[in-house]
This record gives sequence, structure tokens and C-alpha cells, in this order.
Amino acid sequence: MEFTHFNEQGLSKMVDISDKTATKRVAVATAFIKMNPETLAKIKEGTVSKGNVLAVAQVAGIMAAKNTPSLIPMCHHIMLSGADISFDIEENGIRLFSEIKCKGETGVEMEALNAVSVAALTIYDMCKAVQKNMVISDIHLVSKTGGKSGEYKFKE
Repeated sequence: MEFTHFNEQGLSKMVDISDKTATKRVAVATAFIKMNPETLAKIKEGTVSKGNVLAVAQVAGIMAAKNTPSLIPMCHHIMLSGADISFDIEENGIRLFSEIKCKGETGVEMEALNAVSVAALTIYDMCKAVQKNMVISDIHLVSKTGGKSGEYKFKE
């Protein structure tokens, strides 16, 4: 596959998507934040001093998806049609998921990845007074649909 993000001088450019067909696009990404059982219990009980950790992380993730082009230089501004962040509480931490949707000429993979990253960072920020050695890991694209390249599903 050829990279399309370079101009004739070999410098970076934003890809021209003006000739692409708008299609419905959905991307799902995930991340994991590992923490001690005591920290996880405080989140579940709602006793973290900064407030409702998962509610704030959810809003932060949605805001991150909406602001991705401000952080990733070659990302296009996309009119998102939907953004959701969800959480699975596991024995040793929290698995985060983002589902980002649009109808457009380019995909929403970066928005989905940015959303789970910032949501996980928000959890860290809100809980760092309780535990500083939390580990954010396993950030990856789970699936995507739409566009010329079609469907993608993560396989380990």
C-alpha cells in the first residue's frame, strides 16, 4: 500500500478527500487501565474525592473524539453523528470502549482511538491521589466499517 500523506517534495500534507464518496462509518476502539482493587472499589462506590470518575471520563472521551483534528495534525475535521464511551469493570481494572460514527468521506478511527485514550487518562487523573502506579495499555482499534477499505476487525 502506498502512503498518500506526502507531497512532491516529500513533505507531509493533508490528504485530499474531496473526490471520495460519503459513506456511513463506524469505528470502535478500546483501552485498559490497570489498578489496585482498592482504587477500583472507590470508583465503584463513588468515593473518589474528585467526583464520579466514569461519568467525567465518558464526557472527556466524547470531547476528545470531537477535538481529534486539534491534536493529530493530518486528521480532517469530521462532523460526528454519534460518540459513545462505555466501561467494563474487570477484576484488576477497567476496559474502556469508544464507538464513534459519522457519514463522511474519511474514517473515524483516530477519533475512536483518541476518545479511549483521553477517557483512560481522565480516570488516571481523577484517581492519581489514590494510586499513582496505574497502567494504561492495550489501546487499539477493535473494528471499523465504511469507506473504500471496507470492514476491519482486530485479530490477535
